[in-house]
Amino acid sequence: MAIHQEMQDAVASIESPLFVGRTLGELGLVKEVSKTITGKAKVALRTPAPGRQDELRERLKESLEPIVSGADVDIEVMDQSVAETWINTLKDKAGPGIGEPGSATRTVAVSSGKGGVGKSSISANMAIALARAGKRVGIVDGDIWGFSIPAMLGIVQPPVMVGDMIVPPVAHRVKVMSMDYFVGDDKAVIWRGPMLHKAIEQFLKDVFWDNLDFLIVDMPPGTGDIAISMSQFLPRAQVILVTTPQPTAQRVARRAALMAAEVDQEVIGVVENMSWFTGDDGKHYELFGAGGGQALADELGVELMARIPLLPEMGRGADAGRPVAIAAPGSEAAEGFELLAAAVIEKRPRIRTNPALIIK
Repeated sequence: MAIHQEMQDAVASIESPLFVGRTLGELGLVKEVSKTITGKAKVALRTPAPGRQDELRERLKESLEPIVSGADVDIEVMDQSVAETWINTLKDKAGPGIGEPGSATRTVAVSSGKGGVGKSSISANMAIALARAGKRVGIVDGDIWGFSIPAMLGIVQPPVMVGDMIVPPVAHRVKVMSMDYFVGDDKAVIWRGPMLHKAIEQFLKDVFWDNLDFLIVDMPPGTGDIAISMSQFLPRAQVILVTTPQPTAQRVARRAALMAAEVDQEVIGVVENMSWFTGDDGKHYELFGAGGGQALADELGVELMARIPLLPEMGRGADAGRPVAIAAPGSEAAEGFELLAAAVIEKRPRIRTNPALIIK
């Protein structure tokens, strides 16, 4: 292969820092690749938005290092009108959006009847486990008042605007959208129904999610305004219920199942969190009792998809932005999330979503 073609292929195959899962060549962002008389590569790129350019330059130099002695990189930022046309073309090619007819994205809402059961931790770590299984994954932090997903995943960069679309930041190959990006640490979210409804709509429709395999929605506790809005925007969502081994948590989680049934969403399984603690002696200690997750799954006629143990590294990792797959690889909790991801992948959506449609 000629060196020039080898250079072009190397540049075109580099993954975009902004659009994870897509290469520069696929996105049409490579303007020119040539070789100077001094033996260096000369690369001209364009980008739809400022930011992440240092990271892109580093990727380019690493990719070209085996081929040439160095690289001079010029990155041109599109003007707003060009960027808007570019992102809209990309959006059209990606196919139907989240919740639209024909969308190939599976939406999984992670719900609980009450707070304090570790629902956000389950959502974040399940999303990462799905991404590690090779799936394209996004997560919506649907708890507008108690957002926590970006901090759990260690995200510090804000979203990027390209034209009129929001491009979400990415951590561990998971795209993340949250109210956390728009509210200062010294502010409270004091919103009523219509504003909450609009925020959820923007998170789903004004964000460039691209062609996801899974969108995980970390639901707020209970069955209030946000849950109702989500059911309207995502009528075919699958639901996972999170509970602890305690009978009290099990009884409250049942209410989330009842709401899912009311809006024709499918409960696909139960996750029991804080199932046990493993002591230094290797024994399992069931600090919060036993059997709540299995009892709820039996009552609903669904699978108990995973039991996740208490793990100190998991709590500390959430505070430090290090999910359990990073903080405690190979641990019982990390293995539990791998099993959960596999179970979710297997639970394909039901085909008939309208009970009035019956094939005879």
